[in-house]
Amino acid sequence: QVHLVESGGGLVQAGGSLRLSCAVSISFFSINTMGWYRQAPGKQRELVAAITSGGTTNYADSVKGRFTISTDNAKNTMDLQMNSLKPEDTAVYYCYADQYYGGIKYDYWGQGTQVAVSS
Repeated sequence: QVHLVESGGGLVQAGGSLRLSCAVSISFFSINTMGWYRQAPGKQRELVAAITSGGTTNYADSVKGRFTISTDNAKNTMDLQMNSLKPEDTAVYYCYADQYYGGIKYDYWGQGTQVAVSS
């Protein structure tokens, strides 16, 4: 079982920055892909940014150039640096990880952290 715990959410004015962090209970060595998703009220959960075990990153078009995903293998943490925040970035942000074990893919989610951007 993999446990993910997010931190770093909060309220910020438009144009400001926040840094989210996700603590992972296992070594990144056994994880295939990690990422951040978000869900705004009345909307579906969407991918924000992802990073593979090989270091390849992927970003939603709406956050490219503003958000940066990174990992710290020594600390087993994954961060999302969010700059130039906009009101439309307001959502609950979820940490995600998946791994393959015995040929089966397992998905894991954190409990979510609220990000609110005021105009």
